Amino acid sequence: MQREDLKDLLWFLTVARERSFTRAAAELGTSQSTLSHTIKQLEARLGVRLLTRTTRSVAPTEAGERLYQSLLPRFEGIEADLSSLVAFRDKPSGTVRITLSDHALRMIVWPKLQPMLRDYPDLNVELYSDNGMRNIVEERFDAGVRLGESVDKDMIAVRICPDWRLVAVASPDYFLRRPVPKTPQDLVGHECICLRQATFGGLYAWEFEKKGRELRVRVDGQLTFNTTIPMVDAALAGYGIAYVPEDLVSQHLAEGRLKLVLDDWSLPFPGYHLYYPSRRQLSPAMAVIVEALRHRG
Repeated sequence: MQREDLKDLLWFLTVARERSFTRAAAELGTSQSTLSHTIKQLEARLGVRLLTRTTRSVAPTEAGERLYQSLLPRFEGIEADLSSLVAFRDKPSGTVRITLSDHALRMIVWPKLQPMLRDYPDLNVELYSDNGMRNIVEERFDAGVRLGESVDKDMIAVRICPDWRLVAVASPDYFLRRPVPKTPQDLVGHECICLRQATFGGLYAWEFEKKGRELRVRVDGQLTFNTTIPMVDAALAGYGIAYVPEDLVSQHLAEGRLKLVLDDWSLPFPGYHLYYPSRRQLSPAMAVIVEALRHRG
């Protein structure tokens, strides 16, 4: 069967259903003469007459009625399948890849995604955790999470959390051995738990600010990590001072397992933003993720 045969069969079904070339032509968006010619060609190829034509009506012949009854459920099935595909297009499904830090993953993104994912079983999310500044276009990520000040201007950015700050903390046992730092410069003489930045390869210089005065302190110590969560564990174990997101240690501070220092030097950062290319139309999957993560405070 050729491709044009399918079109001709569909046109035959329309004429047989409407019992009129006039109504069928209007429904199909063609002329009566073109429709009549097409049906005659179909009859010639099949070698059997399908329609009885009079000046007032059109009716299927016995062969035409048999063909009509045979084809109708098949074409209806195709229409139903196509309709289901349209519904599938509008249904969140497929895989969304997001690059983000371990802190953003644990404290912001994962808690917000959990309830949403249960409602969309066909949606898959791949979360790639590191502290690098990745090019999401080149590395084929759908989105990334960064602090608001770090998002490129050609990206769409959606805030997903309030502002937060890094704080310097250590165990009480550590401060039994070493003096409490009074200024950021005092950190130079301390054991500090360092963070290596994936993008630049160097150690993160701790950033402080007080009354408009900004300081960056390059610290040193026995331990270096490339993510923040194990830095908290090291601080709890007494290995030195860690400079980590406050929400990771708030419970430890409240219960006395860690002690906060240089509090007045720790100012908030612009909160995390989910970002993605501005030229990309949001898929249904990406749209539900954006709405699940959006900060509403």
